[in-house]
Amino acid sequence: MITTLLRTADELHARVRHGRRAVVMTMGALHEGHATLIRTAREIAGAEGEVVVTVFVNPLQFGRGEDLDRYPRTLDADLKIAEAAGADVVFAPSADEVYPGGEPQVRISAGPMGERLEGAFRPGHFDGMLTVVGKLLHLTRPDVALYGQKDAQQLALIRRMVRDLNFGVEIVGVPTVREDDGLALSSRNRFLAADERRTALALSQALFAGRDRHAAQEALRARAREVPATRARAEALSAIGESRAAADAHAVAKATPAGTSGPAAVRCVARLVLEEAARLQPPLALDYLGLVDPSDFTEIPDDFTGEAVLAVAARVGSTRLIDNIPLTFGAAS
Repeated sequence: MITTLLRTADELHARVRHGRRAVVMTMGALHEGHATLIRTAREIAGAEGEVVVTVFVNPLQFGRGEDLDRYPRTLDADLKIAEAAGADVVFAPSADEVYPGGEPQVRISAGPMGERLEGAFRPGHFDGMLTVVGKLLHLTRPDVALYGQKDAQQLALIRRMVRDLNFGVEIVGVPTVREDDGLALSSRNRFLAADERRTALALSQALFAGRDRHAAQEALRARAREVPATRARAEALSAIGESRAAADAHAVAKATPAGTSGPAAVRCVARLVLEEAARLQPPLALDYLGLVDPSDFTEIPDDFTGEAVLAVAARVGSTRLIDNIPLTFGAAS
């Protein structure tokens, strides 16, 4: 397959379409995470469909003092990666093509959801992101658009925009791709020196610690429901071998089957990992740790049931990184 590079929407619109068009939006500097998105798009579009990869570094979503000028631009390498992953077209428009006449006076507002977590630390970022996504959806006219779950808040806002504003396109989220050491793939990882990368691993380690604590609590509660609410319950819990829970098995035994799964404990365990990383050299500077409802990115209460997102953002040196994992808090049967 030979991938075609197009620079204007007119060129893209002139293509004869067969089957579904699947679009993957990127800011370039493609890596294996993007390649996974493109391969998934290829599967969805099928042999008769078309996969379009957009490459556009959007100035509207970079705030004052952020790394717009530093953001890597590697179009030749991007073309090779896109082609190998199965893209038919790379659409790499200029700023004038996307924003004729300069920055748009009318923009899409992310609303209250866009002011939380990432939005609190990057004011206006999500307004700029939604504006360019809206523009690119109009310019590329896809049947389906794919986005990585690593940018969980971005994905949630795009889904909300498409639903609220009747865009008529299917939005697909693709799981986060990680390097062998657990670090989530990001175009900004290339900026990390070796010692900075070791510190940066605390992001994924904190998330995994929270996930593992949650899994242990769920296992304990499931086992607790299998035995009577007596001393035998505490003994059964201790037998599982999860050291922290076993040390407090009698307290766990008092929890009713309908008790919470412990969002507070998940937050606490994850935060401990991040606090340790703050003492490393170089240190990790935490922006936020949140355990939130993905429908609106508000913090979940201790009696929450359903899907949740454990999200973190931090700086190591001059590089800012984000990561998250999904968790499910289930009601007891």
